[in-house]
Amino acid sequence: MPQVQANGITFEYMRSGPADGEPLLLIHGVGAQLIQWPPEWIAAFEREGFSVIRFDPRDIGLSTHLDHLGFPDLMGAIEAHARGEKADIPYTVVDLADDVAGLLDALGIESAHVLGVSLGGIVSQSLVADHPHKVRSLTIVMSHSSNPDAPPPTPDVLTKPIPDPREDEEGFVAGSLEMFRAIGSPRFPIPEERLRQFALEPMRRAFDPAGFVRQLAAGRTAPDRRAELRKLTIPAIVVHGVQDPLIPIAGGQDIADNIPGAYMVRIDGLGHDAPPQLADTLASLAALNARRAKA
Repeated sequence: MPQVQANGITFEYMRSGPADGEPLLLIHGVGAQLIQWPPEWIAAFEREGFSVIRFDPRDIGLSTHLDHLGFPDLMGAIEAHARGEKADIPYTVVDLADDVAGLLDALGIESAHVLGVSLGGIVSQSLVADHPHKVRSLTIVMSHSSNPDAPPPTPDVLTKPIPDPREDEEGFVAGSLEMFRAIGSPRFPIPEERLRQFALEPMRRAFDPAGFVRQLAAGRTAPDRRAELRKLTIPAIVVHGVQDPLIPIAGGQDIADNIPGAYMVRIDGLGHDAPPQLADTLASLAALNARRAKA
């Protein structure tokens, strides 16, 4: 796969679809690699005419890993943030958004339609706030605005430790499957064999738990963005699952309520995952948003 340099980071990326299509930049969730986008989603975006860009962010996949920054105290950072204090973290969501802007510059793309999922939705909000000229339209999937009054995840979600795959690969897969089931979509089940693949392929490609935690720390200590969202003038669509146990749907509604003219799309039966069955739905929404940007 090709690589580019931006913001002091080497980024692994892929670009597919019609070369003359409007660029659609995909920003994934915490710890997710570019290979973890469902191929059905990519194909659907391409059918809508997008030139689709996906990438490994810093600390993830085959992009630069900032090993010298060590393993942050995640709970200490979250608790400090909750008290209104500055969290001691290696980098912030703003840094991740600056990476995205730099990536677009390195690819020679003046602006793009942006679709962000989970942490990617948080990063995309910072991107449009700090680099508004880079974003033509914004589609945010299962994310939140970091409103401190938003409801927390359902109790006991993601609380069980998963074994280190270097010591217990089968235990790692079993723990991952349990996690996937806890946050998955009740109406759009994903076959177990595909979930096993979803656990094993990224781990075998690039396993870095410290990098994952550094990314997670940035997301969990992100500042409240509602004031910035109220200033936006670009087309925005917010998509959220009614049954999302990790980021309750109130988080998505809060984003939509604070972006002028935003559309809110509630999907019954969607949890906090990426069901292949929703490929055409998401692609058509992203295309609708792109058309609104031209109007």
